[in-house]
Amino acid sequence: MTEKLNLGSFVLYIIDSGNIRLDGGAMFGTVPRVLWEKTNPPDENNRILIGLNLLLVKTGKKNILIDTGSGEKGDDKFNKIYEIEHKPIDNALLTAGVKPSEIDIVINTHLHFDHAGGNTIMNKDGGYIPAFPNARYIIQKDEWFDAINTNEKTRASYRKDDFLPLQEAGVVELIEGDREIEKGISVLKTPGHNRNHQCVLIESGDKKAVYLGDLVPTASHIPLPYIMGYDLFPLETLENKKRILNKAVDEEWILIFEHDPKIKAAYLKKEGGKLALKTL
Repeated sequence: MTEKLNLGSFVLYIIDSGNIRLDGGAMFGTVPRVLWEKTNPPDENNRILIGLNLLLVKTGKKNILIDTGSGEKGDDKFNKIYEIEHKPIDNALLTAGVKPSEIDIVINTHLHFDHAGGNTIMNKDGGYIPAFPNARYIIQKDEWFDAINTNEKTRASYRKDDFLPLQEAGVVELIEGDREIEKGISVLKTPGHNRNHQCVLIESGDKKAVYLGDLVPTASHIPLPYIMGYDLFPLETLENKKRILNKAVDEEWILIFEHDPKIKAAYLKKEGGKLALKTL
């Protein structure tokens, strides 16, 4: 289901591109199961349901898509491990009145398969081509390097067919650090999940929203100690969570959760010194 939000003169569409299941313990790191299972009930394999929520921003001049979901590249074994329920992006975009050819910019928070899998599609010859043929793809330069030069810890998170065909097509724009991509659309480098993760800040009028990617993947990860076991640099995650969430409270940002299957957007407030969500 697509959710529509008005943000100043921009229109935001939170697009449901499917679900996957990931290990609950890995999703919550050192947090005991007795705490996280209350809001995220695991299946018989200890996996919890994870949403794949993309964000389409219509600025009036540009159509900007943030992340592209898991795509359809997995074989039967891969799909069974993660129990991937993929919804084709072109169908999802139609709910917002946009065709893939009408996307001007794609921003990847990072290049893990569940965030960049929809970057490319298979052509009639069995190769991969950009799924959004008229878009430029915005990626952190060092994230590109890390995705190509994986190690034993990171290798399973990247699939080169998700991004190398973009380079071959000449549609990649590599950036470094924080950057305004278009007026009102900026990336904020937020290392922790990996070294070069980025969130996306959207500003129009006096309103702001932030697409959190894997910095705060679900609403259940709002408490500061709730950090994924997948994160390569958890202490950096902690510092960036504090920085971004404090700004979100002070400036009344809308938080957009990429991986929550139920709560896709909310405000954040402080109650009794603790962070609490306020529904839109």
